[in-house]
Amino acid sequence: MSSSPSPSPLRSARGSRLALLVVGLCWLAVLFDGLDMFIYGSVLPHLLETRTFGLTADQAGDLGSYATFGMLVGALVAGTIADRIGRKKLMVSCVTLFSLASGVCALADSVTVFGLGRTLAGVGLGGLLPTAISMVSDYAPRGRGAIVIGLLMTAHHAGGILSAYVAKWLIDPVGWRAAFWVCVLPLLFAPVLAKALPESLSFLVAKGSGEEARALAERYDVEVPAARTGGAGDRWTNLANLFRGNEWIQTLLYWVASFGGLLLVYGVATWLPTLMRAEGYELGSALSFVVVFNLGGIVGMLVAGRAADRFGAPRISALWFALTAAGVFLLSIHMDMAVTMIVVFFTGVFLNSAQTMIYATVSIRSDADNRATAVGWTSGMGRFGAVFGPWLGGQLLASGNGDWGFTAFAIAGVSSMVFIGIAALRSVQQTATGSERELVAAH
Repeated sequence: MSSSPSPSPLRSARGSRLALLVVGLCWLAVLFDGLDMFIYGSVLPHLLETRTFGLTADQAGDLGSYATFGMLVGALVAGTIADRIGRKKLMVSCVTLFSLASGVCALADSVTVFGLGRTLAGVGLGGLLPTAISMVSDYAPRGRGAIVIGLLMTAHHAGGILSAYVAKWLIDPVGWRAAFWVCVLPLLFAPVLAKALPESLSFLVAKGSGEEARALAERYDVEVPAARTGGAGDRWTNLANLFRGNEWIQTLLYWVASFGGLLLVYGVATWLPTLMRAEGYELGSALSFVVVFNLGGIVGMLVAGRAADRFGAPRISALWFALTAAGVFLLSIHMDMAVTMIVVFFTGVFLNSAQTMIYATVSIRSDADNRATAVGWTSGMGRFGAVFGPWLGGQLLASGNGDWGFTAFAIAGVSSMVFIGIAALRSVQQTATGSERELVAAH
């Protein structure tokens, strides 16, 4: 922040309104991201039942992996590009890309074309999320970074809920293609985002665009962040900074934990309706599990964000992964419908926010000039798990071992618990020795 010792109440109020504007616009962008991400899982039971394109379970798993492979590429490339050209431009580009790609899916006449559409959509989806996280982190009140990121991520699960209702309302009367046409509508939001979303002040200062940053700050009557010595490095310097000194250990721990977390998240997101359908539930009931699961995700983001700001995001993430593994394993056991709904809800509470708290930790502990790179590469490395999860579910179903699907995903949750737990212990040790990350460990 600037050298001003105490911002006036009026300036603080206007700064809060700016934060609300940024979070609100990013929330809507991530809502559309969630809609596009979850829509495939919501229509998948219908595609398999009607043998659309002659689709089989293993091919369906491959298609799910195409989107997550695109997200891997998007996350790895977009974070670095965002640190070079700015968060705003990249967010607008990502929304445009995944909206147009959904149109390709809606028009597809073969598995190949449909897969191309899902891959392109994945690039946009993968690029948007780490960029939005970096953006809201820049404007989050001090000491409230995790709860703001948790609030942002509720939009992803609101999009998942919306996808289930879009599928329920449109598949029977209109057809599955209509669901993907709905996912094209966010294209209308891109111009709004381009006009109303301000660029990150921290990015502008780090890039050396001081005058542009001051003009933006004067427009919204907020403080200009202090310039950092050296400014923003190039993309390889920003990446190398993640491995300086002993940082490489912490970086790898977060990457491996993210791999297991995203394997779990996207494996369950892709196959939950289909696995529940295989358990004997009707399509409408199976889609209801998607709604309940994502309602739990919304609650979990808010609870986890507050808990992480108080006790530390790594600690909360480790505990959440342990509870997730237990919930996912219970889903492999046939239970009463009401009990199953409760288990699905609490699994959603813990599963989705466990992974988000990894992002929160990386974002909070990163410098402004390479924050998008740090979050983007953590997300990108995790995307290897996101690619593997949908493929694994398809292979298990195709081989007649669908009952093992939930067990396999539970094992992934246990592995992430172990690695993020080690990271949490290292943070405690570094705090005790007065390391430069003392403040981060207190979040």
